[in-house]
Amino acid sequence: MFFPISDAKKALSEMVLDYSRKEGDHETPISGLTLHVRNAPTEPLHCIYTLSLAVVLQGAKLLSYEDQLHQSTAGQSMLTTFDLPVISHVSEATRHNPFVALVLKLDYTLILQVCAELNLSKPPRDIRYQPISTQDVDEGLYDALGRLIKMCAQGKFLDSLYPLVEKEIVIRLLDGPHGLHLRHLVSSGAPNAHILKVVTWLKQNFTQSVGMDALADQAHMSASTFRQRFRALTGTSPLQYQKTLRLQEARDQMLMNGLDATQASSLVGYESASQFSREYSRLFGMPPQKDIQRLRTV
Repeated sequence: MFFPISDAKKALSEMVLDYSRKEGDHETPISGLTLHVRNAPTEPLHCIYTLSLAVVLQGAKLLSYEDQLHQSTAGQSMLTTFDLPVISHVSEATRHNPFVALVLKLDYTLILQVCAELNLSKPPRDIRYQPISTQDVDEGLYDALGRLIKMCAQGKFLDSLYPLVEKEIVIRLLDGPHGLHLRHLVSSGAPNAHILKVVTWLKQNFTQSVGMDALADQAHMSASTFRQRFRALTGTSPLQYQKTLRLQEARDQMLMNGLDATQASSLVGYESASQFSREYSRLFGMPPQKDIQRLRTV
């Protein structure tokens, strides 16, 4: 028996706050499940969103992707069906009503398996695919996510029970409003799988110089077909995707490890420090040194 949605949302929010106990980002015993609490709005942050489900339980979050704005408020879920470079920040949060959310990474192979088991039809061709979609959370999803938090707190039978609840969550997503976009991700079969492999390779080898033809060969496609499919799934070109990965890593190295701009640019594969500075300013809005100084005072 399900609780009313408002009660289910409140109960899950309280579980997350009880488990996390303080502001911040919190890992859990379930790999890929993280809990997030903020007592105030945050600065916009450039990051990569992976194939995942994010559920906002209190407050609100704003995400910018390819000049599109996506807002998630309390009671909404945001599904990301591909690894995407985005700008996100908590837009509504106070100490008395903190931002509370959870993020669960999804397994592409499991999604393929469930689609096959359920014999789901391909999405209609006239439906516009969206790599990011926002929908209200229903009672069944609240219930399944609540069981995940209870498992983390209790620890008993976690390894045996989690795969069952994980599969339930994927089934509910495929059967709900997010389902069309998840089904689109897997409907192209091999072509999309090849693009996913290239994205994984880029994330692991972004410092290497690589041309479009070489990436297209990895995907077993012509350069023009590869470029078209890559942009259709990620919203950006392969080389721009690589550039974003490089600049984000350079920013992290300067902020966390104290590297200067020249050291960071060389580390991530830039041969020209001036080109690095220009592209960094274009992405983050100011030169490296000023940007890092600003971040350290936030």
